[in-house]
Amino acid sequence: MSNALGLAFAALTSTLFAAPAMAQTATQSLSSESVIEQIKQDGVIRIGLSIFTPWSMRDVNGELIGFEIDVGRALAEDMGVDVEFVPTAWDGIIPQLVSGNFDVIISGMSITPARNLTVNFTQPYAYSGLTILANTAMTEGFTLEDYNSPDVTFAARRGGTPATTIAQLFPEATLLLFDEDGAATQEVLNGNAHANMQAEPTPSIEARRYPDILSVPFDQTFLATGEGFAVRKGDIDALNFFNNWISVRQANGWLKERNDYWFKGNDWEDQVAQ
Repeated sequence: MSNALGLAFAALTSTLFAAPAMAQTATQSLSSESVIEQIKQDGVIRIGLSIFTPWSMRDVNGELIGFEIDVGRALAEDMGVDVEFVPTAWDGIIPQLVSGNFDVIISGMSITPARNLTVNFTQPYAYSGLTILANTAMTEGFTLEDYNSPDVTFAARRGGTPATTIAQLFPEATLLLFDEDGAATQEVLNGNAHANMQAEPTPSIEARRYPDILSVPFDQTFLATGEGFAVRKGDIDALNFFNNWISVRQANGWLKERNDYWFKGNDWEDQVAQ
């Protein structure tokens, strides 16, 4: 073998043996940068959420309760860490995640292409659809098409999927935006808005609470997409862990049991200030 050929063979062999080692080093580097490792190191998972019934809300003592709270506590327990919930205005919750102010969003966030450009989503851990909650007297005799009019006013939470859906389905209507779902519902109660749109079961709960004023006028669900955890882009270890956690908790029936408790029953309503 000539010297030139020998050198070339040595270089090729060195490259072939080095490639797996380089790949392993790169993988280890990515893993060490995952938020999962940071959570394990800190001993706490910080969860960003917004307040809206029955996902997360304040009880009569001011403590957080709701479906998301149960999910977050169970997740932390399975990770062997504490949990810190970080209530955040909905229109700023994705920027706050990207900025590192918490580790993950668990807040009934619908998986949409627009959001997916900025964050990564897990597989769905819940499914809900949107329905219209109307002021009965103001909308008596309305068809669905009648809501698409400049004379009709909708109220919705700023930055939420319902606000986007209302603008798409009823572009001629006036849309008032608020920081919380409760404020939007209050506008409908007060007669300042004809209707709002929220994820079930909130509209049905509110209609039962104020049967003389509010109603769900249509047996129709809009945008019944899944809700996922949102994590910062590039963190494949976090996606892997959260997806597997969701799969396990779905398989053993825990997520369904908790979802049924908060979304299909009303045993918890006396814990919340009316």
